[in-house]
Parts: sequence; C-alpha cells; structure tokens
Amino acid sequence: MFKAVLIERDERPYRATFKTLDEGQLPAGDVTVSVDYSTLNYKDALAVTGKAPVVRQFPMVPGIDLAGSVVASEHSSYAIGDRVLLNGWGVGEQHWGGLAQLARVKGEWLIPLPSAFSARQSMAIGTAGYTAMLCVIALERHGVAPGSGEILVTGAAGGVGSVAIAVLAKLGFRVVAVTGRAAEADFLKRLGAAEILDRALFASPGKPLGKERWAGAIDVVGSHTLVNVCASMRYRGVVAACGLAGGLDFPATVAPFILRGVTLAGVDSVMCPRTDRLEAWRRLSQDLDIDRLEFLTQEAGLSQVIGYAAGLLEGSIRGRVVVDTRR
Repeated sequence: MFKAVLIERDERPYRATFKTLDEGQLPAGDVTVSVDYSTLNYKDALAVTGKAPVVRQFPMVPGIDLAGSVVASEHSSYAIGDRVLLNGWGVGEQHWGGLAQLARVKGEWLIPLPSAFSARQSMAIGTAGYTAMLCVIALERHGVAPGSGEILVTGAAGGVGSVAIAVLAKLGFRVVAVTGRAAEADFLKRLGAAEILDRALFASPGKPLGKERWAGAIDVVGSHTLVNVCASMRYRGVVAACGLAGGLDFPATVAPFILRGVTLAGVDSVMCPRTDRLEAWRRLSQDLDIDRLEFLTQEAGLSQVIGYAAGLLEGSIRGRVVVDTRR
C-alpha cells in the first residue's frame, strides 16, 4: 500500500484526492521506483485543479517528475537500489506520475541521479529547472554569449524563470527579469537579476517592431508577451520559448524574423532526447549554485499538494515547490 494524489473523473465530477492505493493498481512498466521526492510544477497544478485538459486518461496520479530508488527492475540498465530521476515522457498525463510514494515506469524514461545532487536537490531543480537549462543551452547554441548583450526572462518568479536567472547570472549574463509581482523584486535580485520590469509592459498588443534591446530571451508566457519580446530583440537575437502561462496564441507579425533575423527557438522538455537530458543535468551540476537553489525552494508534504496547486496557479507561490512523499 502507498499514498498518492489521485485524479478521477467518472460518474462524479473531476476531482483530486489524497488517498491510499494498492501496489497492484500501478500501471505497466519495467522499473518500480520508491519515490523520495517529487515537485509541483505549473502543469501539475493544472492537472490537480482541472483548469486545463492536461490529464489524458483516468484515474491518474499527477506529477511530471520524481526522484528516488529502484525497488524492482526488469530493465537491463537499472538494478535494485539505483538512484534515479525522471522528467516528462507523459507521466502525470498519460501514465501515472511522481506525486505518490511509489511509481512504475519504463526504464528508458529514467536517468541516473547526478552525483552532484541529492534526491531533494534534484527535485528542487525538477522539470522547471531542467527546462530552464535547456533554454540556456538553446541560446548558447545560437551564439548568445555573456558579451552579446542583455537577456530577458519572463515569468521570472516562477520555477523556470527563477532557475534560469540563477544559471544565467552565474554564467556572467546581465539578466533582466519580468514579473507581475513587485514584492518579489528583492528575491529576483538575490537570484542574480540586474533589473526588474513589470509584466504589464509586455502583456498588451504592441507594435510589430519595438526598440532593439535584448540579445536573448527566455519566455514561459506566450501570447502577447512573447510577441512583444520578439519585437524588441536586437538584430539576430534569440528567443527560447518553453511555456504558455499567458495563452497558446501567438498574435504576431513576421517583422522581427525577416527584418532583424530574430530566431524563435522552441524548447520541449517532455520528449527531449536522452542525450540532451543528460547534457542539461550535467550543466546544472556545473552552472547552478546550490546555495541559490535552496533559496528559491520551499517544501510541501504529499498530503498538501492539492492545496498548493491552487496557490501556484494564482501566482502566490514563488520559485520551486519540492514535495516530500513521506508526509
């Protein structure tokens, strides 16, 4: 028997509850993991609250990532006792995920837990931090370097944004943070942001082209925010887009792309190839200050997840939420 958050939709309305399940209810998979820590991401909050159609089948244990120890394995790469982590691959959406004390998954979805991190630290980073690192790598691959100019990060007080700021600052970039939470200015500056801008400057429809400022940008918002970011990029600037907190739409013109040579690089963390995952985690162990990681992290028990989910969507929770499955 194990504890889990379970989402159900049957003859009764959509609901998420904290309950005890039997191991025999776990889905098919060749590796069973005792989950030490998971995390609460924006997508998890959407799943738990039902605010967006994240969950594809029911019942479902949410949680798009997990870290723990292998307790049973039929996969050649993993043995009992191995420390592992998982991000994405549709867990928490199409396959039972990490907001539980036990998970059964495909071994090909797992990677070894990097020796630089404890299970808790790896989930303090989580899918949000791993996605942030993929965005930083995307900027670098397109030639953006600390000497190129300023980097803009939207949704700065959230999970992706906060880790992105910490990594970029350590790498020597001048980072400008965009947030709608003025009270988080000190928090963002402690992470390494040199300047704070109000998200209202980017949230409304703007001109096809604005004043050139940013050499690179990481955007988690989409919609008009992403449009305005693209419009204010410097010549041959690069935008790494990885989120849709402001909407799926992209009401833009082609002007930034054909007149300034701006690159819009899409970043997906769910189906990202294993080699890129391993590289992102290697870079995190090198380029993320663990002291700053602790500063941007708060902890919740598994039994508290449902309550925390609403707060995350309301924007009242900053940084990363690590979930201790033991409580």
